[in-house]
Amino acid sequence: MRSYQTMLNNGETLPIMGMGTYSGENDIETTERAIRMAIKMWYIHFDTAKIYGSEPAVGNALRRAICDGLVEREDIHVTSKLWSSDHHDPVSPLQQTLQRLGMEYIDMYLVHWPVALKPWVDYPVPAEEDFEEFDMENTWSGMERCLEMGLCRSIGVSNFSSRKIEELLDFACVTPAVNQVEMHPMWRQRKLRATCREYGIHVSAYSPLGGPGNAWGTTNVVDHPIIQSIAQKHNATPAQVALRWGLSQGSSVIVKSFNLRRMKENMGALHLKLDERDLLDINKMEERKIMRGEWLSNDTTSPYRTIQELWDEEI
Repeated sequence: MRSYQTMLNNGETLPIMGMGTYSGENDIETTERAIRMAIKMWYIHFDTAKIYGSEPAVGNALRRAICDGLVEREDIHVTSKLWSSDHHDPVSPLQQTLQRLGMEYIDMYLVHWPVALKPWVDYPVPAEEDFEEFDMENTWSGMERCLEMGLCRSIGVSNFSSRKIEELLDFACVTPAVNQVEMHPMWRQRKLRATCREYGIHVSAYSPLGGPGNAWGTTNVVDHPIIQSIAQKHNATPAQVALRWGLSQGSSVIVKSFNLRRMKENMGALHLKLDERDLLDINKMEERKIMRGEWLSNDTTSPYRTIQELWDEEI
């Protein structure tokens, strides 16, 4: 499986196929069972976050798998994220994350969003009055302290636009290793990928299938005639084509399914080869910002509409 990893700008490696652990139900037993099945299928990158509520289940499942000899700790990559109400002191929430995981360190710690929330906001969709000024320099200084203390092996960001990346690099002593963003064949993030490539920042794609099953997601990606046609041509599934497209751009992908059949299907994307014609056809697909475009446009009161407007201006 070492061939399915990429080298980051700090010399650490990142498995290019990751398993997301967010679940609306957040059932601990279901999550633990899914992670155990995933390990048996050679998933070794697990993506969690404080706001997902899945850190205890991820930790339980991984510790049990290590004790049972299914995997070694050094072969596992664990990513978690700094929630937006904890920007004042990233060290303390990471220490709490480690307690919930039952681990001495995590492999990657990301700033979840480039916005700050008031300290008591522990829910994923805040109200307008929950926001406060974002001191990016103080936040990143705290992230660098996490790295210096050995609490994590890499630090990065999530949902950062090109402009936010450049603002961060004006004062950062450590360049982010990763920028995790929504990316799929209908939101290809071309400008952002070019910016990250310029600075040696790896782009990791969440919702690489367009987020079907999530509040903001649709099946427009896997149902698209171009994706369907390419899948038929290669005797593959539309999901495998969408995932292979992301991998072909040099990105890693974070897939989210607890269904055994779909977990196997997603892993099969590693063995699919797309030709130049396939990639040209995918580039003809109309781009739609599914998460921030469709879902938020239907919610005129959501403060994340402000993020959408800023993102549109910056990319």
